[in-house]
Amino acid sequence: MKAILRTALAAAGLAIATQAAANITFYEREGFEGQAFSTQNPVKNFERYGFNNRASSAVVIGERWEVCENAGYSGRCAVLRPGRYPSFAAMGLNDRASSVRMVGKNARVDGNRYAPDPAAVSNRGADAQITFYERENMGGRYFTTDKQVGNFQRYGFNDRASSALVVGDQWEVCENAQFSGRCALLRPGRYPSMVAMGLNDRVSSARIASAAANAQVIFYEGEGFQGRSFGTEKSISNFRRFGFNDRASSVEVTGERWEVCQNTRYKGRCAVLRPGRYPSLAAMGLNDRVSSARTVARDARVDDKRYAPAPVAEHDYRRRHDERLYQANVTSVRAVVGPPEQRCWVEQEQVPQEQSKANVPGAIAGALIGGILGHQVGNGRGNDIATVGGAVAGAAVGANVGRSGGQAATTQDVRRCENVPSHARPELWDVTYNFRGQEHRVQMTSPPGATITVNEQGEPRA
Repeated sequence: MKAILRTALAAAGLAIATQAAANITFYEREGFEGQAFSTQNPVKNFERYGFNNRASSAVVIGERWEVCENAGYSGRCAVLRPGRYPSFAAMGLNDRASSVRMVGKNARVDGNRYAPDPAAVSNRGADAQITFYERENMGGRYFTTDKQVGNFQRYGFNDRASSALVVGDQWEVCENAQFSGRCALLRPGRYPSMVAMGLNDRVSSARIASAAANAQVIFYEGEGFQGRSFGTEKSISNFRRFGFNDRASSVEVTGERWEVCQNTRYKGRCAVLRPGRYPSLAAMGLNDRVSSARTVARDARVDDKRYAPAPVAEHDYRRRHDERLYQANVTSVRAVVGPPEQRCWVEQEQVPQEQSKANVPGAIAGALIGGILGHQVGNGRGNDIATVGGAVAGAAVGANVGRSGGQAATTQDVRRCENVPSHARPELWDVTYNFRGQEHRVQMTSPPGATITVNEQGEPRA
């Protein structure tokens, strides 16, 4: 009898221990910060516990848990394996969890229902992770990685990504395998659409942009911060060593001033860049010409003529916390180019030497000749006008060639100028769009598509 009782108590203790081991703790802020709420039991409605739509991160112990955005385990749900989840944004549940329940040990769960694997998070923290989604606005199937992926084909996600979430570090995503073709550098944040960067359903490889993540200067292959990028926080005397010689077309500078030069070892044409964003290097004559770059000491005095044109003021168009996004129709796009350029040259011009008197008979003869020429070139109603013009011109010729002495004319240098249209690439695009019956305007560094992403107030979002 005592043996049976001990066995029963041991079984009960095991059951209690198992239940106690399986729990989930929610935190009010990302990174396990703020107020917390922990449970070992299913919670059908967080409202009862004053924690509805407040969870931003979680720690799962023991068993798997299903977290849902609506009460009664409905709406968008995700199954969380044991581990640490520093952000619910990747699963679309940030500040949206309303119910949670444990998933049985033997329950089969479709792979699509799992949240991004927390294993990488537990090993590395939230240093570098990117999640790609099959549809815009973080919808549909997703694929998460914290390591470089040279070919998405191996993971069944090639040319399928339409939106992305970046955590921790910056990532370089490219349209071709092995990080080639069109590429874009994604900073930490949410990217509800990859259309603007020309990579919608085109991503084939991705890697952590560790070199650029802590860089004080980042060079981009295309204008408007497009294409492949190269970042550094150290002086570089020759870009050829890094495969980026004469390739930079735009640049971002943070922290200190940088001097960029067209020749190696900081020679040739150079420009000093203040911190900021430079969507085009053409204005400073360095487009596809940068071969070296170095920091400028804080206390170094720099002549104003050495500074590049002021960087573009950067507006913060990033999505705010849990902000709803919409698509607004673009109604007009106007490319803004630089002012006309002035082209000047020097040419020699003949100037007759001054004479005291003009040859009057010569002028009269010239007028007669000019009148004849005028009749030859004049026609119809314009005949009289042409005749008069020819006579005046002929008189001038007659007066000059009929001067006494027949002295040769002298020459002098004359500077002449003319305005010619600018053939430079547009500096920006002035975009007008309509949202809920109201027109808005924004200036962009690259041409937009048929729509742009905006928030509820019609403000642009990226």
